Parts: sequence; structure tokens; C-alpha cells
Amino acid sequence: ALAPRCGWVLPGLEQRLAVPAVLNPAAARPYAAAAKAAKKDARKSRQEKVKEKPPPPRRRLLMTKPVDDVYLSWLYRRPSYQLEQALGMLKRFQELDFTHPKQFVYINVFLDMALQKKKKVDPFSSSVTLPHRFTDEVNKVLVFTENVQEAEVAREHGAAIVGGVELMKWILEDEIQADFYVAVPAIIPKLIPLRNKLKRKYPSTRKNSLGSDIPKMLQFFRECHEYTVEDENIIKTRIARLDMPTEHIIANLKTIIHDICTFKPSNFDPIVQRLVIRSSTSEGLLLNLDGILPQVEKGEEKEEGNATDEDQQKPVQESVST
Repeated sequence: ALAPRCGWVLPGLEQRLAVPAVLNPAAARPYAAAAKAAKKDARKSRQEKVKEKPPPPRRRLLMTKPVDDVYLSWLYRRPSYQLEQALGMLKRFQELDFTHPKQFVYINVFLDMALQKKKKVDPFSSSVTLPHRFTDEVNKVLVFTENVQEAEVAREHGAAIVGGVELMKWILEDEIQADFYVAVPAIIPKLIPLRNKLKRKYPSTRKNSLGSDIPKMLQFFRECHEYTVEDENIIKTRIARLDMPTEHIIANLKTIIHDICTFKPSNFDPIVQRLVIRSSTSEGLLLNLDGILPQVEKGEEKEEGNATDEDQQKPVQESVST
């Protein structure tokens, strides 16, 4: 209707009115084959990159001892000190920095928790009685007992809270909290609902918090020093005050280290890998472990080695017999 009367058609209108021809799918999408080829090439190049990984960079060999007083610390190995030498340095740092002389002394203990066959020592917490107390703080101890006479004995020996089953409701609702929980054997079956709440603080004979000698348990837990494994293999705890005699600080440190070493069998590598000591305001000093770790007698090592060999041979013999 829009075409002129003379019968001619406007340029381009003939192509629009024409019926389009049926095209081949491959011809309609010429980029499909190219995309598949590109994916294959990318996959091959990715696999080649994985196979042809560059070798790890060579580590720079650290030098042992600097020649000058001013040096780049990352070029040298971290020096280690004997325990007496390190404590003398900490005391000297305090004098030069004019910091508080009664500041706390801390240790960071880095542990090797590995055992055989991909097993490892589970993170633990423990309590020890230090030979030289360095604080007047007393732990808050709760005693579970339903015996009137035992309750009076517990109060006389410094128990912060004494009671029976009626305390469970307040503990579950966080109305009552204590540093340690002690119980007598007669009441322990009634305290099972508190197991998930108290977790490691739940009374047990293994931790010496379940027994009949209430005065002895109270004396220990009111004055004991507690430490815990953090970040799976690190213990950070304070051990003394800097103004204490050097031999007292050493005695406290060795007491904690010897207790830590009891959590891994002596026939394995020592559980203590590195030990760093510092004060509240000083840098950390790496300690030489010689003379700090408990010494294991050779006879005990042989017996334990034979025991482990027998344990390893038992499953083999059983499998053969079956």
C-alpha cells in the first residue's frame, strides 16, 4: 500500500519482505567451535601450569652471631639464652627502663602434640602448686556435699560456697560461678546434669577434685596455679614476679614445665619445643632447654621402647592368627 504506483520498490524494502532462508545451526553460531577450542586450550594450559610448578625458593641461610651492635635481625638466627642469664637480662631491662620492679614474669611454651599414626595429644589444662607463691590471690572453690558435718569442715577451711543439689539450678543459670568445683563421692551421681556445663571443671578423681579429704582438696585448689593450652599448642602463663630471687623464679618455672611434660609419653619427642620468657614490659627471650626439661633415665626409655614395640607387634600377630 505504501509502494509508489509506478511499481518500483524502495531500496532495502525487498530484503525485508523476503522470506528468510533456513540457516545451518553451525553457520548461525560460528563462535561455538571457537569457544570450545578456547576452553580446551585453557584447560590444557591450566594442567601444564600445575605440572610445571616452579621449585620452592631457596631459604636464605641465617647467620649465627652479628658482628656489630646494629644489625638486621631477620638475617640472623634468634639467640637462645641460659635460664639464669635470661633472668638477669630481664632484671637489667627493668632497671634501664625504669618500669615497675614487681611486674609479672611470663612464659610462652610451644608444644609438640604429635603422636604415632597421625594421633596427637588433646589440648589440656592442669593445676600445680608452685613452691613459691607470687600473689595473694586465692581461688574461689565450691564444695558439693549434703552432709552437715562435711559442710562445716568445708566452711572452716575456706570454701567460698558450700551446698548440695540445690546449687545446680543457680550454676546452670550462671548465677553462681567458681574457679574450681570440689565434690565428695556420695553426691557425684546427682551432679551428672552439670557435666556439660562445667566441662573440664567437673569434679573427677583424675584431677583430684573428687574425694573425701575436703581440707586437703581445699588447700590445693585455693592456692594452686592453673594453666591451659591455647591455639592447640601454646601455653601462656605467668610464673613469678620480677623482684623475686632468681632461684625462686627458676623453681616455679621448672615445676610448671615438669607438669607439662607428664601429658606426653617420654618415649616420644619432648612435648616442649620452644620456651620464651619475658616480663610485662620486656621483649621475649628464647631459652635454651638444656637443664630445664626433666631427664628420663635410659633404663626407663628402653622399657617404654620395648612396650611400644610389643604393642605394635600385637595387631600383626592377631591379624596373622585370624
